[in-house]
Amino acid sequence: MTIVTVGLDIAKQIFQAHGVDRTGKVVLRKRLRRSEVSSFFAEVKPCLIGLEASGGAHYWFRVLSRLGHTVRLIAPQFVKALCKVAEE
Repeated sequence: MTIVTVGLDIAKQIFQAHGVDRTGKVVLRKRLRRSEVSSFFAEVKPCLIGLEASGGAHYWFRVLSRLGHTVRLIAPQFVKALCKVAEE
């Protein structure tokens, strides 16, 4: 299982991670508590992580970047479109 890209939906307490491999096959679906996020991603090989841009996303951008991941912030108006593409 090689995770290439992760979409991370951040919320107040429970986060949802969705990861895919090179072929686009889902290899990760995980609910994480806020306190578990750093330790979970410390164990994952460096990959691309997408986050919806918000005030809290900037904090997680810094944390995940320090762990060696490439983090991209996505403008909120584009996140809904990406969800529709992922469902198809």
